[in-house]
Amino acid sequence: MLLNKDSIPFGLLLGFIAPVFGLFGYYYWKFSLFSLNEFFQVLLMQKSLLSGIIAIALIANAIVFTVYINKQKDKTAKGVFIATCIYALISLGIKWFV
Repeated sequence: MLLNKDSIPFGLLLGFIAPVFGLFGYYYWKFSLFSLNEFFQVLLMQKSLLSGIIAIALIANAIVFTVYINKQKDKTAKGVFIATCIYALISLGIKWFV
């Protein structure tokens, strides 16, 4: 089964996709009054809000990381961790430099 695969590239894939689901989950939870287009326009205009939402979306990575650590799929968990670090650096870069 695909979810039992233990490799760093698979973890990277999961680590880059999970925050996207976290972002949409946060949109439906907090911003569902606005259209998706309006939501993204506000994100692009207010960079500090974007970095904060990226940080919140990374909670999805924490969940995926925990699942794979508990399944003892360490290579996949390592890939998720690497992707989380990349997202965190992007979030900090947006917050500090943009």
